[in-house]
Amino acid sequence: MKLKKGVFFEYLNLNKFHCLLSLTNTKIIYDYFCLLDIHEKKTLNDIQFYHFMKHVTTMGKKHIMLTFDMLDWDADGEIGFEEFYMMVCILLSSEHDVEETFICHHFLPVFELLDMDSSKTINLKEFKASGFLFNLKGSDFKKILNLFDITGDECLNLSEFQKFTMMCMDAQKELKRKRGKLHRLMDICTYFVKEEDELHLLD
Repeated sequence: MKLKKGVFFEYLNLNKFHCLLSLTNTKIIYDYFCLLDIHEKKTLNDIQFYHFMKHVTTMGKKHIMLTFDMLDWDADGEIGFEEFYMMVCILLSSEHDVEETFICHHFLPVFELLDMDSSKTINLKEFKASGFLFNLKGSDFKKILNLFDITGDECLNLSEFQKFTMMCMDAQKELKRKRGKLHRLMDICTYFVKEEDELHLLD
């Protein structure tokens, strides 16, 4: 998932540590949201959201509509500015290759977003369906699951997911120290597996 070239979102300043927008840029996003809200309901319906996402991203219709359903937490067919703001921050995090930082700093809303059936857990099927938001694949979740599924139910609950995000931050710092650059979440998943294998060899 990437922004299309030339859209004004490319020029917004994302704080790469917290993955949030400045007050000025938040005001710009709010004004943009109001322009999209032609019915003046302080919400966007699925059609408005689809055309917005089609205009600014490379996502196809299937993923756009799935994203809308994920953001529409109360299933009323509309999303408010809070959900719109979160989507913009996810887009910019993806654009700046800091998806793992976004997940780590905002693990609770991310967990709720990925928990598509509201079961308080994330399973492989849900992750495969929604991982595109953070440029992840099902194979990445399998790596995560093998390491952090403490209960052994082949799902991640909130506590297990939080442990994963904390380890992400530690692994990112270690990888940056060793290799001098930030790494994508897929690289961090591979790093986890390698470190785990090395520990088993020591045992």
